[in-house]
Amino acid sequence: MKISYNWLKEFINTDKTPDEISTILTGTGLEVESVEKVQAIPGGLEGLVIGYVKETDQHPNADRLKVTKVDVGGASDLQIVCGAANVAAGQKVVVATVGTTVHPVTGEPFLIKESKIRGEVSQGMICAEDEIGLGTDHAGIMVLADDAKVGTLAKDYFNVSDDYMYEIGLTPNRADAVSHLGTARDIAAFLKIGVTKPDVSGFKIDNTSRHMEVVVENEAAAPRYAGLTISGIEVKESPKWLKERLAVIGVRSINNVVDATNYVLHDLGQPLHAFDADTISGNKVIVKNAVEGTLFKTLDDVERKLSADDLMICDAEKPMVIAGVFGGIDSGVKADTKNIFLESAYFNAVSVRKTAKRHGLKTDSSFRFERGTDPDMVIFALKRAALLIKEIAGGEISSDITDLYPNPVAPFDVDLKYHNVHRLIGQVIPHEEIKNIIKALDIHIVSESADGLILKVPPYRVDVTRDVDVIEEILRIYGYNNIYIPTQVRASLSASPRPEKDTVQNLLSDLLTANGFNEIMSNSLTKSAYSDKLESAVKILNPLSSDLDVMRQTMLYSGLEAITYNQNRQNADIKFYEFGKVYSVTDDKYTESQRFAIFMSGATASAQWNQKATAATFYNLKAIIDGILQKINITDITVEDATCKKLAYGLNYIKNGKVLVKFGAVAKDALKKADVDKEVFYADFSFDQLMQIVKKNKIVYQDISKFPAVRRDLSMLIDKAVSFGQLKQIAQRTERKLLKEVNVFDVYEGDKLPAGKKSYALSFIIQDAEKTLTDKTIDAIMQKLIYNLEKEAGAEIRK
Repeated sequence: MKISYNWLKEFINTDKTPDEISTILTGTGLEVESVEKVQAIPGGLEGLVIGYVKETDQHPNADRLKVTKVDVGGASDLQIVCGAANVAAGQKVVVATVGTTVHPVTGEPFLIKESKIRGEVSQGMICAEDEIGLGTDHAGIMVLADDAKVGTLAKDYFNVSDDYMYEIGLTPNRADAVSHLGTARDIAAFLKIGVTKPDVSGFKIDNTSRHMEVVVENEAAAPRYAGLTISGIEVKESPKWLKERLAVIGVRSINNVVDATNYVLHDLGQPLHAFDADTISGNKVIVKNAVEGTLFKTLDDVERKLSADDLMICDAEKPMVIAGVFGGIDSGVKADTKNIFLESAYFNAVSVRKTAKRHGLKTDSSFRFERGTDPDMVIFALKRAALLIKEIAGGEISSDITDLYPNPVAPFDVDLKYHNVHRLIGQVIPHEEIKNIIKALDIHIVSESADGLILKVPPYRVDVTRDVDVIEEILRIYGYNNIYIPTQVRASLSASPRPEKDTVQNLLSDLLTANGFNEIMSNSLTKSAYSDKLESAVKILNPLSSDLDVMRQTMLYSGLEAITYNQNRQNADIKFYEFGKVYSVTDDKYTESQRFAIFMSGATASAQWNQKATAATFYNLKAIIDGILQKINITDITVEDATCKKLAYGLNYIKNGKVLVKFGAVAKDALKKADVDKEVFYADFSFDQLMQIVKKNKIVYQDISKFPAVRRDLSMLIDKAVSFGQLKQIAQRTERKLLKEVNVFDVYEGDKLPAGKKSYALSFIIQDAEKTLTDKTIDAIMQKLIYNLEKEAGAEIRK
């Protein structure tokens, strides 16, 4: 939200500097993100003075140039060479002195230097209005009134003042502060001064020649609707002061009538709309819901399909405006408009918010209506706008004010206890100070007692409905910095389970980062197109967009989107990891689980002078996963082929009967959904299960054995269906104490083997930590291994 410093000062009488006002606003909860100096005229007319032309002589070397003597109030006159045909002695003019940077309407700024023009010294420039940004006329120099005082700064003569624009990061709850009046209220409350509202006492009805009938069919969506007509206006360019005032806050000038409604919107926070009264069929305005499927073209020349839930402002034949959101292409003020119907209303915030979101429209009006406007400002703003339009566009107010307000919005009743104020703020604030702050915030004190106050909060403070809300208001005006910070803080300690989740997460992060991975953090909201089982997806009731309409059910697609983003920017070698949550619902039972995902794509090592780029493979990912499990001491893993549809192939690591991690190559269908055109390897850990295992782990440290290990190899013929994991489990069950490692070092499948068979060569590492192994012990172990492999796996040992 943009706020003008000079505009604020029309509501409050203060000599605080722009920086001091910025500090006050931030301290009271309206965080100022930036302060920018704004010049109504580029350059601010700096260095320009009012001068008096004392003499003009023909330039001796140029027919079209004159040599002038100009008094600018200095110790001596300036000699200035001027080419303007209308320059003459006795004129008051604007002079750019040496050293001044001039900012013309067109072209780049330039510096005025003392120079020689055709042999004659020139000590400045006599200016035309387009040369200094005051207008577009270049027919000759500016000739000022005779009463212009020589030596006066041009910026003072033309009343040009600098302004400052505050960019405020407005939180959604501060609907009351979406205007200069609302912002000024907070400053006034903090400074303990009054707020001066615009004067509308001059408002009067000129005649009743153009009455407009108004009917509100949906009073719930439009609790208050008011309007009047103004006849005989002239639509033209806005006056300079109005265009400059709107330009400071980034609002483009349209015409005097539209600018007047925009001015009041930013002035008082009340949106208005001016209709061309001559285009309103039947001389009747109807506030009602649209017919489902009605086509309606808005001001941006886009044809939209209306919903039956959209509130519309209609005439006797057609819809004219999407209420509180956007006007129709034919309903607004045009260059030839002579008569207008001026609307001021209070619309239901939820209705406007849903309509704006449904059509993807964000306007200054919807921004305010969907947060909640002030129902008591409707008529005041209407009068303010009507007076302003009469002032700058002429015309007469040609009807009484129509004000349909059948069920007035009541103030919020709040019972405030002093002891709650002291308890929540943590400091005793004098009761008189509390009452002064409450009054300064425009909150009415109905009654008071020794214990507290009975309050009525005005309806424009939609976020102040409870005693804790009032206490927050008291605190922010009293000043957070005024709260005493004790030298000691007392707190009770609570034991947390060990190891902590963050400790394990940091351990894994350090491990992966050390191996060249980067951590990503993705939005838990995603699009329903990624859901394999849409019925179990947690749907967002009020989605921000169709791309953010469900909670994610898997970590896969958020990672693939990150990969697409990087690959589209020539970063094809990807190593990512992410900690996050996934969500699902079954029979109205919602579940949330913590996951840990790893992604690899592209090359694991870039090309060098002595080696080619090495593409990532399934086994690179497997090595990382094995390293993670080894790091956190998870052993006795069962391995099986992955059956996940999102993986083209892969493995499941199972612990305690549950899948701890599934990993492999991402299936092409999944890649296509996220527009990834390269192979991706993906691992998905159940972080919740991993934590359960780690909590039960007891890490035992032991010395490295001084006795040597022995390796024995076996070559065997087995069925293709038998996996290495099954063979490893059989071996580990056979010899639990002395068998340290089982590895496969050769695999062969070919036509030289019987059908359905494959050849495996396994190595077994055997070691005793207490003594040297004998051949007898080793042979006994190997015989047991051969027996069990033959019996349980159907292995045929090859000699």
